[in-house]
Amino acid sequence: MQCVFAPPRFPLAGRPVARYRPCIVSQEFSQYLPIGLLLIIAVAFSAGMLIVSVLLGQKGRREGAKDTPYECGMIPVGDAHLRFPVKFYLVAMLFILFDIEVVFLYPWAVVYKNLLQDPQIGAMGFTSMLTFLGILFVGYLYCWKSGAFDWAPRREPEAPKA
Repeated sequence: MQCVFAPPRFPLAGRPVARYRPCIVSQEFSQYLPIGLLLIIAVAFSAGMLIVSVLLGQKGRREGAKDTPYECGMIPVGDAHLRFPVKFYLVAMLFILFDIEVVFLYPWAVVYKNLLQDPQIGAMGFTSMLTFLGILFVGYLYCWKSGAFDWAPRREPEAPKA
């Protein structure tokens, strides 16, 4: 887009005078202008608050008692970073997985009554949900048989003593 900001002062004889055309911001750009201004203001405000806090804030000294963890009035004993067995994470991930799968049942349950209005679509919706539940149940059985839901570690059967 060319913008002519001012017409020439002394046009040459025989040449047409250029007309003044103001720069018009394109419509697409004008839609993003408020978002850009908001972004600039948000970044400037955040940076300004951080800078003012560093410049005007109190520089406190830290004591050892302030840095110790506090647990119910008792002084903590032992290491705070205990290692958890992988079993806990596995059970948590499986819970989330099966929980999300069950969430898919809610939209189906909401529209199932409307699906029954047409018998062909209702039967297809019902069989597709039964297939989904069957696959989910097979996955559940696999996790159960592989011992993914057991909290205690597996104990191997002891060999008979001779």
